Amino acid sequence: VQLQASGGGLVQAGGSLRLSCAASGRTFSTYAMGWFRQAPGKEREFVAGISQRSAFEYYADSVKGRFNISRDNAKTTVDLQMNSLKPEDTAVYYCATKVGSAATMNPKTVDNWGQGTLVTVSS
Repeated sequence: VQLQASGGGLVQAGGSLRLSCAASGRTFSTYAMGWFRQAPGKEREFVAGISQRSAFEYYADSVKGRFNISRDNAKTTVDLQMNSLKPEDTAVYYCATKVGSAATMNPKTVDNWGQGTLVTVSS
């Protein structure tokens, strides 16, 4: 499956952005989907994950209550709604697929990465 992320940009602290990831291929619904981010000089980290039928969602503590992940299997897209953005949310954001459970999604268990989209939050 190929992934194409979009929606990044520059936003002021407290603002919102919605990232979207479009996937090609007919096997989209068989994958758990997730979003990760990588800030300059830091390792890539898990942000949010969602199970194959949207029954389960998982969030990093740093974004819990502010970000929401959703997916549309018919459209083969996965979105990340980001609210109350902070300067520390500045990073390149990547969407990703994982076979099996979304509960164990981390950079080492991802099967496919999309290209990143840059999110910059100004203070």
